[in-house]
Amino acid sequence: MTDDGLGWYGVRCVFRWNHHGNQPYEERITLWRAASAAQAIELAGREARDYARDNGVEHLRFAQAYALSEDRITQGTEVFSLLRDSDLKPEPYLDAFFDTGQEHQSGSQPMS
Repeated sequence: MTDDGLGWYGVRCVFRWNHHGNQPYEERITLWRAASAAQAIELAGREARDYARDNGVEHLRFAQAYALSEDRITQGTEVFSLLRDSDLKPEPYLDAFFDTGQEHQSGSQPMS
């Protein structure tokens, strides 16, 4: 938080592309300057409604906020993080939540 009382927040919103192929879901993360996570979600919600209208998609009215620990956005700044409990081992976990084979993506590869 800075002297003006505002901090950076990453907010993830979820959408459904009802008129596109297999009706994929989209997760978008946007950055907001706000006084609280609740305010960041409110701001992101307004933008998400516009995004949904402009792109003909359904806004699922689901949002998660993450307070950035740094006030300066630079290369490598963490903009979102989510912890999830799971009994799955690493490969089945990635397959279940991130690499199902149904993703529309241009870049995904194992990191060294």
